[in-house]
This record gives sequence, C-alpha cells and structure tokens, in this order.
Amino acid sequence: MSFRLQPAAPNRPNRCQLFGPGSRTALFEKMAASAADVINLDLEDSVAPDDKPQARANIIEAINDVDWGNKHLAVRINGLDTPYWYRDVVDILEQAGDRIDQIMIPKVGCAADVYAVDALVTAVESAMGRRKPIALEVIIESAAGIAHVEDIAAASPRLQAMSLGAADFAASMGMQTTGIGGTQENYYMQHGETRHYSDPWHWAQTAIVAACRTHGVLPVDGPFGDFSDDEGFRAQARRSATLGMVGKWAIHPKQIALCNEVFTPSAEALAEAREILAAMEQAKKNGEGATVYKGRLVDIASIKQAEVIVSQADLIENNT
Repeated sequence: MSFRLQPAAPNRPNRCQLFGPGSRTALFEKMAASAADVINLDLEDSVAPDDKPQARANIIEAINDVDWGNKHLAVRINGLDTPYWYRDVVDILEQAGDRIDQIMIPKVGCAADVYAVDALVTAVESAMGRRKPIALEVIIESAAGIAHVEDIAAASPRLQAMSLGAADFAASMGMQTTGIGGTQENYYMQHGETRHYSDPWHWAQTAIVAACRTHGVLPVDGPFGDFSDDEGFRAQARRSATLGMVGKWAIHPKQIALCNEVFTPSAEALAEAREILAAMEQAKKNGEGATVYKGRLVDIASIKQAEVIVSQADLIENNT
C-alpha cells in the first residue's frame, strides 16, 4: 500500500441513476416513487433549446414541492460550451431549497471545467447562506475527458461521482457506431468461422474506475440505449460491476430493476464473502496468513475483496 492511502468514496447507494427531462413534469412524482437510488432531473440533452427556461423552472418547483424521500437528488445542467449552464446553477441554487444534493456537469474535458462550476456554486452558496454543500458529479464524454480523467477526478472536494457517457464519447473518439453502450457489431476478432466480440468501452471504464478509486469518487456506468434488450443491459452492467463501478444509468423505468439486480450483491456472493472472512479469521487464530477455501487459496488480500461485497450489501440494506 502506498504511503498515501486511497480515500474512501461517499458512503451511499448509487446502483441506479434514473434520468427524466425537466420538461416532462408528469414524470417527477413517478421518479420519486421509483426504486432508483439517484434521481437525475435533466436540463441538457433531453430538453429542446426553446424549452430550457421552462424546464429549469419546472425543476426548481419540483425540488421544492415533491417528496423525494431518501433519494439522492441531482440536476444535470447544460454544458459549459452553452449559454444556459450558469443560469442553471444560479437559478437552482438561489430559488430551490436545500433538498437538492448534487449538480451533474456534462461533457467535462479538463479539471478547469469542474473548477468553474465549483467556483460558481461556492459563490451562490455563500451569497444565499446555504448550509448544505452541493456535491458534484461529472460525465466523461470526450477524448479530452478520458485523457484528463485523473486530473478531473482530483479537481474538487465536492466531486462525489463520475459517469461514462457512451454516445458523446463515441462521437468524440470518431468511433464508427450509433450504438449507446453494449457490444458493437463490427468490434470483433475472427478465428476461422467464429467471431469473438469484445467490449469497446472496457478501457475507458477501467480508466474511470482507477481515477475514481484513487481520489475517493464513485465510478458509475452510463446509459444503455436499447431498453428493449434486457440481457444486453445485464451483460454490460455485470461487466461494469466486476470492474468496480457502483451503478448504472436508467433511461427507461424498466432499467431500474435491472440496475438494482446487478449492483446488489447476490445472496450467494454475500454468503461466500462472509465464509471467506470467517475462514481467514480462523486462520488468524491459528497463526496463519492464508488458508484454503473451496479448493483455492485465500489470504489477506481476499479479506479486502470479501469486505467490499459485505460492505456493499450492508450499505444497501441500511438505506432501503
């Protein structure tokens, strides 16, 4: 372990981030009543330019009036390359109450983008006397974002989460695909008559997880566009969970249950983790640093792996 210890990420469930346009007020109560851990009220891509002022007003009213229960409540503002973002921040923090938890910043390309929003948030909080600090989440959606991902992860003490936005990321990288997440038809290797499909998002996800875990930020997988493909969604979500991501976006209500299913440790995984901890505890009493569990070696590193699963399960149980 390095002398500089890896900080812990925020201790809250983030299995599912449910998105809904700020222009569709009929969805707000349904989102609040859903099983999603995080609610993202959107002012960016899902809202037409002419509708943005009204969507902003809708979101302010909803933050104040809707019972969001124990949801982590976030608003995705417009990008810093637009004329809308500063008014998103100012109006929401001046007019909405303390129920809002987080601002999501899209298309972050460098640490300075985070600094700009942080500075504006800090000024408005101070001017308004807001006592509850606003958290930030960023979306990596560009070649610049992935190139600067570690600097971005370290950019602000407000930063709690980082997501991969697959569609804009693919466009920025010049990828020849219109798919949003999942396996891509032409991304394969050929061996004889057999095609072996691999994951074109894997390397970017790994970079995000490493940067987030280095700086105590929650790594989150982004959208899966084909909401008619449950098994495709599960497959990508399982890969993301295995890599260390804590959750995934839901762009359709049917994806909420899939997120929670995948990012909640199964009863089998939890039982095995607890058995490993018990086996290592017995080994410790015997003066041993390792032991055999179901025919495989487990040691001190295995304790850390098992504790990740147990702590995830405990966190979810204590917040539901």
